[in-house]
Amino acid sequence: MAPPGSIDSGGQNVYVGCLARELARSGYLVDIFTRRDAVGQRQLVHWSDNIRVIHVPAGPAHFIPKEQMLSHMDAFARFVTRFARRQGAPYDIVHANFFMSGMVARHLKQALGIPFVITFHALGHVRRLAQGAADAFPPARLAIETALMREADRIIAECPQDRHDMQQLYGAPPERIALAPCGFDPRELWPLPAGVARGTLGLAPDKFIVLQLGRMVPRKGVDNVIRALALLRGRHAIDAELLVVGGGPDPQADASTDEGARLRALAAGLGVAEHVTFTGRKERDQLRYYYSAADVFVTTPWYEPFGITPVEAMACARPVVGANVGGIKSTVVDGETGFLVAPRDPQAVARRLTVLHDNPALAHVMGECGLRRAYQHYTWRSVAEQSVAIYAAALADAAARAIPNLSSQE
Repeated sequence: MAPPGSIDSGGQNVYVGCLARELARSGYLVDIFTRRDAVGQRQLVHWSDNIRVIHVPAGPAHFIPKEQMLSHMDAFARFVTRFARRQGAPYDIVHANFFMSGMVARHLKQALGIPFVITFHALGHVRRLAQGAADAFPPARLAIETALMREADRIIAECPQDRHDMQQLYGAPPERIALAPCGFDPRELWPLPAGVARGTLGLAPDKFIVLQLGRMVPRKGVDNVIRALALLRGRHAIDAELLVVGGGPDPQADASTDEGARLRALAAGLGVAEHVTFTGRKERDQLRYYYSAADVFVTTPWYEPFGITPVEAMACARPVVGANVGGIKSTVVDGETGFLVAPRDPQAVARRLTVLHDNPALAHVMGECGLRRAYQHYTWRSVAEQSVAIYAAALADAAARAIPNLSSQE
């Protein structure tokens, strides 16, 4: 229910909400448990048909950075267990999202015998390798993740790299890992004529527009895109503009945050401040205009467990220049739907942007290829169907374990 794009609200929120909606449309009843983070929140909200959101009283009723939530998970788990016991019908399965939610799911399995599936969305080992000392999660995260991979009935990997990391870094059992990506909603995102999108947003019709969209945190590599813009304008003499969509609802307020101030100072220092527009966070129903207004979408994070935004850009028929990391290197087909580049390499980004600027026909073909790929592999309906199959496999295994092996008792 939190608007995506703020510091601790992004792709994982979109994943949970969109998957829940597709499951509900197929007739499943879905309860979503999330921590109460504001005074006055109703404990139970009927969010839409077949979906309830339960605000769990665990810790103070205000925002807490996710790195500081671990100590509240026991209270969270106890509340959910009590809530589950009061329901008229038992839950069939729990789908945990993130490692702390996995702790709650494990508690439910132990207390009530409900099997659980987990999507990690990010792995502590990979995060630590990418961020080093900047990773503020407690060291206990790694041991918790390792235990959850042993105890989960199924683990959902969002891309082949995710599965590889689980097996190599955690020793996760490969037979219990299943692949299911993130997706997009065709009712929300579709291509619009660039002129229409730019007119709606008040953007210049003749500029080469680069779009960066996502949370305003260092690992997303927004600084890399700003450096690439400076190279594009200076070294390559291209009249380019950069739109940075994300952060808080007020872009001026974002300027006072550490990351917002750092990015603005960088743009000013490179002499491109007047060519970088920080729009702040935008509502989901506005995103198709931003994707469609851009000539190209760029995302170059240091690491990315999946990355929903490249798929969303492809759904709007825009070519993508993405970092060759995590899920991006499986969603973006290098040379077909866009280009893959090394993270932290603004020169490579600028070179690829120059190719797309100089070859608009190629950019168009790549956008159309991306659109087809998005519909073939990444709709939320398809993701929900894959998830249901994973749930069914987990339930079948749990049922098999519950039946005594009569032959061994004879």
